[in-house]
Amino acid sequence: MARNVICLWYDGTAEEAARFYARTFPDSTVTSVHRAPGDYPNGKQGQVLTVEFTVLGIPCLGLNGGPMFKHSEAFSFQVLTEDQAETDRYWDAIVGNGGAESACGWCKDRWGLSWQITPRALMEATTDPDPAAAKRAFQAMMKMKKIDIATLEAARRGP
Repeated sequence: MARNVICLWYDGTAEEAARFYARTFPDSTVTSVHRAPGDYPNGKQGQVLTVEFTVLGIPCLGLNGGPMFKHSEAFSFQVLTEDQAETDRYWDAIVGNGGAESACGWCKDRWGLSWQITPRALMEATTDPDPAAAKRAFQAMMKMKKIDIATLEAARRGP
């Protein structure tokens, strides 16, 4: 196990979530599933307690801790995408699997975990050395849910 691991809290669905991430993103895998050696406050002996997995190469531990804590936007995975097809593929996988759209390239998966599906073009546009171009791109992004690269680039170029 890596020395620094992101621990994500689930209410009994850590393995299901980890397997979804492994199917959806490259360089992602479920590496180990650990069952509880005894009963615990929110589970019984033999139930899945933790799941070791990676998401885009980032080591994670899914903990089936129970219903006390929920995911929030205070934590998200940001996934840089290279083109509209890749942006659409990840967005559609998350939202189309019981997730929900949010604003400015953010969405939530069915387990409540937030994702930023961020085209590299968005990062380049909003940090353009021309402040007017960056502002136009930023204003265009603020109106979007899923990022539309063509619309973003048109705004960056200006009228």
